[in-house]
Amino acid sequence: MGTPHAHKAAAGGGVPVLQLHWDSEEDTLAFASRLATCPALAHATLTLHGDLGAGKTTFVRHLLRALGVRGRIKSPTYAVVEPHSSIDCPFMPDNEVLHIWHFDFYRFTDPREWEDAGFRELFASPGLKLVEWPERAADTLSTVDADIQIEPDAMNPAFSDDADSARRVRFTAYTPTGQHLLEALKA
Repeated sequence: MGTPHAHKAAAGGGVPVLQLHWDSEEDTLAFASRLATCPALAHATLTLHGDLGAGKTTFVRHLLRALGVRGRIKSPTYAVVEPHSSIDCPFMPDNEVLHIWHFDFYRFTDPREWEDAGFRELFASPGLKLVEWPERAADTLSTVDADIQIEPDAMNPAFSDDADSARRVRFTAYTPTGQHLLEALKA
């Protein structure tokens, strides 16, 4: 397994950024597992950016498994949102459930859908929100704690055309919650 390479960089305005390289899906799993140990994740909103096939949903599946989600994990591409829950989350108190919503706004076309679907209430409720294609709902999203940008890394020697190829990852923290998550990733 390749070790994810990381360093902290300053983005515009001093926003904390962690840049990583994933050589394989094992690195994606390791990243998700590390993130799943941070209690700040319980009430975070994370946006995920990347082209089709970049690895956003793969990352989410690994994160959900690391958080203790059991059963089938479906992509919300057609449903727009898939709810999940975990009673086995490593950082939650015994018998307390972690609620998770995985959104995919790829097919989101009309901002009125936001209100009609009750997304405002979901984003206001406790729990973890994972948002793919957030730019399609940008004007309606609540506060984003952190953003994860995933893209193929064609310059990496481990790159190939298959799904298990190298990726460049950029984790940007926008809030104190996002900064706690970034610190957990650096640990």
